Amino acid sequence: MARIGNPHDRIDGRIKVTGDARYAADFAVPNPLYGHLVISTIGKGRITGIDDRAARAVPGVRAIYTHLNQPNLQPAGFFGSGQGQAQQSWRPLAGPDVKFYGEIIGMVVAESILSARQAAAVLGVSYEAEDPAAIIDAPGVTVEQLPDVGISVGDVEAGMADAAHTVSQSYETAPNTHNAMELFATTAHWEGENLTVYVPSQWVKGFQIGLAGNLGIDPQRVRVLSPYVGGGFGGKGTLFTWTALVAAAARDMKRPVKLYVTREQGFTVASFRAETRQDVRVGAGEDGLITTFAHSGRELSSRPDTYFVNGAENTTRMYRADNIQTSVSVVHADRQTPGFMRAPPETPYFFALESAIDELARGMNMDPVELRIRNDVDHDPVRGVPFTSRSLVECYRQAGDAFGWSNYTPEVGSMADGDELIGWGVATSTYPTQMAPCAVRVSLDVTGEARVQVASHDLGTGAYTVFAQAVHEKLGVPVERIRVELGDSRLPPGTIAGGSVSTASNVSAIGLACDRILQRLGAQGGQLEVEAAFESYGQTGIEEYAEWIPPAVSGGGRGSLHAGGVQIVGGPEESYAAFAFGAQYVEVRINRFTREIRVPRIVGAFAAGRIMNEKTARSQYLGGMVWGIGHALLEVSEVDPRTGAYMNDNISEYLVPVNADIQQIDAILVPEVDTKVNPAGVKGIGEIGIVGTAAAIANAVYHATGIRVRKTPIHIEDILPTA
Repeated sequence: MARIGNPHDRIDGRIKVTGDARYAADFAVPNPLYGHLVISTIGKGRITGIDDRAARAVPGVRAIYTHLNQPNLQPAGFFGSGQGQAQQSWRPLAGPDVKFYGEIIGMVVAESILSARQAAAVLGVSYEAEDPAAIIDAPGVTVEQLPDVGISVGDVEAGMADAAHTVSQSYETAPNTHNAMELFATTAHWEGENLTVYVPSQWVKGFQIGLAGNLGIDPQRVRVLSPYVGGGFGGKGTLFTWTALVAAAARDMKRPVKLYVTREQGFTVASFRAETRQDVRVGAGEDGLITTFAHSGRELSSRPDTYFVNGAENTTRMYRADNIQTSVSVVHADRQTPGFMRAPPETPYFFALESAIDELARGMNMDPVELRIRNDVDHDPVRGVPFTSRSLVECYRQAGDAFGWSNYTPEVGSMADGDELIGWGVATSTYPTQMAPCAVRVSLDVTGEARVQVASHDLGTGAYTVFAQAVHEKLGVPVERIRVELGDSRLPPGTIAGGSVSTASNVSAIGLACDRILQRLGAQGGQLEVEAAFESYGQTGIEEYAEWIPPAVSGGGRGSLHAGGVQIVGGPEESYAAFAFGAQYVEVRINRFTREIRVPRIVGAFAAGRIMNEKTARSQYLGGMVWGIGHALLEVSEVDPRTGAYMNDNISEYLVPVNADIQQIDAILVPEVDTKVNPAGVKGIGEIGIVGTAAAIANAVYHATGIRVRKTPIHIEDILPTA
């Protein structure tokens, strides 16, 4: 079994570039109506009146839904609490209270998009407004301590007191908003008592079960379709608050209803990456060995929901330490409930960790790469259990050689080129290897055609191609003769496409199904001669359904799979620790006069077990590092503290990296064999590329300017020279 799979072209590439791939909004339904959301224009308070006369006078308006005539919907349960599938714990239009700016307070249904939008714009809503506490440091927020979440090993206070070198600093990360190419959309179409919903989803099974719960109907009457997703990254992983509204309206109107969420509305009606405040303390001896590590975080959430990511759970696994302490608290504010965004815990928390490690190296006059290598471990520092594999040092060596780190000079400002200050920085990347129960169906016929079916998803990551390659490697069928069907809730329940669980889990299940086919056909040593095998078998086709349940899943894994639940295991477990690792080297160039920051070079090396497809894997790493540049220098959701409104709720003012921001960026795939992590030997690659990039850039900025910026994003004003 190859450690790095063939760089096969995407089997869905042609239909995507020609426009033949159909996304959720592309599906045609007969004689549709169109919905448009109405959102609140205050940050907190109560609706005191609704005047719909002007809205109903708009030609083509067929219905206006508010809390006064809300559909009879049931809550689906909050995903973040492990009790359901929904992105928040309350349903929209449940009452007159307004919890945050941009909350859904109504929906207009009309014969055309323009009529629906016009009516929504003139719907009169009066409020009794209150002053919101909309940002993490605002007066009026409430702080919830989470005493059962932290880690405590040894004696941190004694360790810090005894350490020869210490760092104690605070760090901040900004809120970020999903801005995938594909906007949020929902189409609901009833045929008798059966409902079909077209929606961009990372989890059609969860959407099916949650939506059926909303509507109070049998899940078998609900079909959710999402064959292609134009970017997800977590934002399309939980059941949207408006989906049941659209389905209820379609039922009431007895016609299909289409709803398109605008880019601006997506800033508040969907989830986001919340801002954090973090404190890190590190202590080390004269030899550079870390003895003590403490990491605490404060994370923003909505008033009703306790959502948190707790990235300190994984920062503690990176380097040796005898004394470890972590804590997390949730700051409840007047904002929507946050949710998943690429590497949800690691992206913000590793900015703090890897910045602090660089500060420690600076204080000790030690090369920052050497400090990290010196503190590498082969076991989990918290539980003492071994890693299934850990190639972090090899990642640092390969990336460092490619980057030219041997030419590094540590003195601040020592590397310059004319008017440009040059800085180099490094950081560790990681992501836990996570898996979840899943089921697949694989079939093979006498003509040599194969098919694999699973209600999982391709978010643009290459899942269609990788799943076909998995069948090819087992059965020998050419990839071109394998049909992959995804994104349909009627298919065997796959994993949620998030947390880097999809490939590891689905490929393990595909391997199990293929092995059963080979066994039934009497293939010797895995060598399959299709025509001869079927002649002996006596039939023209064979099909196998297989469920794979990770060994670490507790009882009930199969039941949860079919009931729309998620049981993700991996990372730090009781008997092992499973992580992918990487190292990133960054060069920044800063104009000494304008302080403009550019990132002309990044080299990242990553070890993630078996790589199914070299080309799609490299693309994932590159995309992650590009996003990391955005996290470090550009992306921030600007919240008006007076109202709670997002001030840059559009793609022209919410800045993301573009081609001009990216110059040389290289991803090195470090071969790694892991026979313990899962049957496929796959660790997952979708998230790791973004982890550590922002810290490496911040460290490089310090090397160039001598100014330590402990927040994201880093702006020009943060590095202006002092008089």
